[in-house]
Amino acid sequence: MCAMRGKTVVVTGASAGIGEALAVVLAGRGANLVLAARNEEALQRVKARCESAGGRAVVVPTDVGDAESCRRLVERAEEAFGGLDVLVNNAGVTMDARVDEVKDVSLFERLMRINYLGSVYCTYHALPHLKARRGLVVAVSSLTGKTGVPMRSGYAASKHAMHGFFDSLRIELRGTGVDVTVVCPGFVATNIRDSALGADGQPVRQSKHDESEGNMDVDTCVAIILRAMEQREREVVMTTKGRVAQLLKVVAPGVVDRIVARTIQTRQR
Repeated sequence: MCAMRGKTVVVTGASAGIGEALAVVLAGRGANLVLAARNEEALQRVKARCESAGGRAVVVPTDVGDAESCRRLVERAEEAFGGLDVLVNNAGVTMDARVDEVKDVSLFERLMRINYLGSVYCTYHALPHLKARRGLVVAVSSLTGKTGVPMRSGYAASKHAMHGFFDSLRIELRGTGVDVTVVCPGFVATNIRDSALGADGQPVRQSKHDESEGNMDVDTCVAIILRAMEQREREVVMTTKGRVAQLLKVVAPGVVDRIVARTIQTRQR
């Protein structure tokens, strides 16, 4: 329970959802939090929660899609707490549109820049500091990074890219003391789908589905991530259905396609 005490942890996408919940729990375990997202007001609210939980926290408004902003984030973490032990790449945005309905093709670039390049930029700038402390890189990916999902093509592509990058990085870092953990949640009851990009490239604002229905709750998701961090696991696929799907994808990929399509259709009713 004390594995994170005194550790400095950068969490991107810390203003809501998984990032917020993870930061508060880490604060309760004695970690020093560096909270990153674009919404400073929301970050200040999360900072107050972290401090109430017993931790220390600083707010660093950050656009992970900008490499210089990511450099400043890591620099601020070093200034505030004298080093960096864990980087949690959690910032992300999803989409909700068929490819043939998309009116603004730039949304694919935006998804890649935030979800994939944002993780690359933060990790690149953090690596020297993580090596100094034999630290940990955490990538919050998705089951969509393992299997294509309709209405989420650009999101799936960005998460597939994350997997390729972090799997390669893990091998490169062998012998340095720095580990890479990739976690793959399924559907989690957060507001990420409220800000999903629609066919016009703008946020849809309200999910078409009741996110509390049939989804993993945020606390359960965070508990799994924390266990993976403390044990420095290589990869965690969070759901039984997700693990079975990975096996089926090897022997019967068409079956997986049909299951995924049916799941999405059910959620959109």
